[in-house]
Amino acid sequence: MKRRSLTVVGSINMDMVTTTEVVPSKGETVLGESFTTAYGGKGANQAVAAARLGADVRIIGRVGSDPFGSMLKQGLTENGVTTDSVNVVENCSSGVATIILSDRDNRIIVTPGANEHVTKEYVEQFNQEIVSSDVVLLQLEIPLETVNYVLDLCFDHGVQVILNPAPVQNIAVDKLKKVTFLTPNESEWEAFGEVSLQEQSWKEKVIVTRGARGASFYANRLEVLVSGYQVNPVDTTGAGDTFNGALAVAVAEGRSIQEAVRFANAAAALSVQSFGAQGGMPNRERVIAFMEGS
Repeated sequence: MKRRSLTVVGSINMDMVTTTEVVPSKGETVLGESFTTAYGGKGANQAVAAARLGADVRIIGRVGSDPFGSMLKQGLTENGVTTDSVNVVENCSSGVATIILSDRDNRIIVTPGANEHVTKEYVEQFNQEIVSSDVVLLQLEIPLETVNYVLDLCFDHGVQVILNPAPVQNIAVDKLKKVTFLTPNESEWEAFGEVSLQEQSWKEKVIVTRGARGASFYANRLEVLVSGYQVNPVDTTGAGDTFNGALAVAVAEGRSIQEAVRFANAAAALSVQSFGAQGGMPNRERVIAFMEGS
């Protein structure tokens, strides 16, 4: 099968994760159990997921001039992602997510850093790479103006585009109509409210990820649930990003929406069985074997 071309325009972060039994309250200091760093950022995660599944993947993004910047770029390259459109922002930190994990919940502080410099003007220099892609994948951890620009560019050139609307921001309906698929999770979908429900053509672009239950899409005004795969999760951090990367690969290959969602569900299920957003992302052979054995 011909390798498909995907371009991700999005964020690149370093995740700094502390595990603790007790989450500190205001003014309190507690002892943590463990600390680790892991490559992250929705853009980077989705790029790695797609590359491991056999696509030719390019990411357009930025990193800082700190030590994290070179580490993040190297990590992407080692996973088969083309990074010649990832440039350094001088005198700026790389994007960082500070994550506190406990048995009860997690708390996350994201410092965008260099991701704020993924501007429309920066992305314009890679227009040819974008419009020659089979699928373009977007999220909302970079400036909204940039996302809107890429949506317009893809629409004008007939390029399929998947928008993962996380974190939730206000996007004009006329922009949303230009996406091929919109992939919110349940809480993000609820945040769109009744406006989405009044636009049937808009609604049938939506694929809602529903955790362990799988994902649903709309056909002929009816919701269709594609059931998830039952596994014992270790870390669900990267499940959504794995789903989106896998979905992009399947769409690029011309699969039906139901087949694409089933493939993405399988990849996401496998991803939660190892630690870290990127740590458990599977390769293509593993996903196919898993689907055949389920």
